[in-house]
Amino acid sequence: MTYKYPNAALMVFCKAPIPGQVKTRLIPKLTAEQAAELHIELSIKTLQRATLSNLCPVQLWCSPTTDHAFFTASAAAYPLALRQQQGADLGERMHHAFCSALADYSHALLMGCDCPSLTEQDLEHALTALNQGNEVTIAPAEDGGYVLIGLNRPHPELFDNMHWGTARVLDQTRKRIERYKLRHHELNAQWDLDTPEDLERYRALALSTMHSDLT
Repeated sequence: MTYKYPNAALMVFCKAPIPGQVKTRLIPKLTAEQAAELHIELSIKTLQRATLSNLCPVQLWCSPTTDHAFFTASAAAYPLALRQQQGADLGERMHHAFCSALADYSHALLMGCDCPSLTEQDLEHALTALNQGNEVTIAPAEDGGYVLIGLNRPHPELFDNMHWGTARVLDQTRKRIERYKLRHHELNAQWDLDTPEDLERYRALALSTMHSDLT
């Protein structure tokens, strides 16, 4: 397969769609089973977006293991490699993934599965920024976190002792980028799907997209 950025890897972090373990902040608005189905829907859309234009090799980083049926089906349906997340917390898992990818590639992006606003153009923008010498590229999230981060070499200082899952993550990351004098580039702000309000926004977006496709 020919890639536009063969020297880069796109890593997608994804949990196995086990009811009661994914999208739990949407329960009880959704049942545990409905929340898991939504997680599958978002993950499939993410993998389609990641692989559609052959931007670069894609790795699906799975939790807790790679042998869940959803992961094996995804590997059969899309050109991607399965990897298993390793680490005690999210920061350790992210740092481990970057160390792994950057052992084989010059650039690496890491994203989750729950950001409907992130486009193929955003992914290419991030890859371009890394190719232009930025040490870090990041896509801020409206809720105070970020939905994508890219590096040209491992930076454990960006992942150690962070307040993961809080509105402080983006601010903490920016301060560490400044403290370590890392050249960086920020993409446009994005939003991810965590809360019932986000779900309404996602459904409205899906309706408007469907309407535009019909007109």
